[in-house]
Amino acid sequence: MSAPQANHAGRIVRFGLFEADLASGELRKSGVKLRLQEQPFQLLAMLVERPGDVVTREELRQKLWPADTFVDFDHSLNTAVNKLREVLGDSASSPRYVETLARRGYRFIAPVQREKGIVGTAPTNVAQNGLNQPAASSPDEVALHPELEVPIPHRGVTRGLFALIQVMYLIFYVVALSRLHAIDGIADSFLPGWGGLAIVAAAMVTAGVGIPLRCYLISAVGFDYQRLGEKFRQMFPFVMALDQLWAVAPFLLMQQIGLGAAFAATAGLLYLPFSERTLIRMAYVRPGSSQAPSGVASG
Repeated sequence: MSAPQANHAGRIVRFGLFEADLASGELRKSGVKLRLQEQPFQLLAMLVERPGDVVTREELRQKLWPADTFVDFDHSLNTAVNKLREVLGDSASSPRYVETLARRGYRFIAPVQREKGIVGTAPTNVAQNGLNQPAASSPDEVALHPELEVPIPHRGVTRGLFALIQVMYLIFYVVALSRLHAIDGIADSFLPGWGGLAIVAAAMVTAGVGIPLRCYLISAVGFDYQRLGEKFRQMFPFVMALDQLWAVAPFLLMQQIGLGAAFAATAGLLYLPFSERTLIRMAYVRPGSSQAPSGVASG
């Protein structure tokens, strides 16, 4: 791929998990080089040089297809935009990077960071999210999460902790299903008759639902599914209800561990769903929010 013909103030620009070398014409995601043809990359270069501004179709035509070039401009431009979106994992209906303005042009709506800090964000997205949080502009400054206002840890750490919580619940479910007879005996000592049977039935049903849920979350965070943040926000009420039910499980072991330990374990488990939500929010910043530099947030 030949390098874009332009004067670039900053050779390296970063947005989200991506890093573009405007001099060499290379695009990387989390350090992995991506295949992108010359014209889609030139289109990207023009957009990231003016983040938040509308780059008109006429500007793109003059830059990418000079007057002596005979092509179907509309078709060629649409093809270039589609190839760029495909590489970025973006979509026209719910854009995270390239926004289409009908009959006008395109706008890059994600925060863009050159070698020395954030150079621009889309005004509309900032206004919608009420974000005035500055990003780190030097290696000595700490990037803050735009919503939580806490330093953003490495994404590998947050994703790993989230996966460990899912594995813990998965172990809970498997052990409970393998020891239903013991659970029945303990539950019957507290609530004889139908009460004990109801506890056993609740354990079976919630574990049966929880196992595929935890497997999905483990695979999603393991493969770094980019829409996991949005999906988890939608399913959070159900996850919280499920986790709250299993938070009382330590009381089934009260005779072995004592009332105090059972109470402490339950208190910790009651907080876990909120920890899961926070970890996901740290790892998957909501589209349109100001993001941390990729060196901090990428995993």
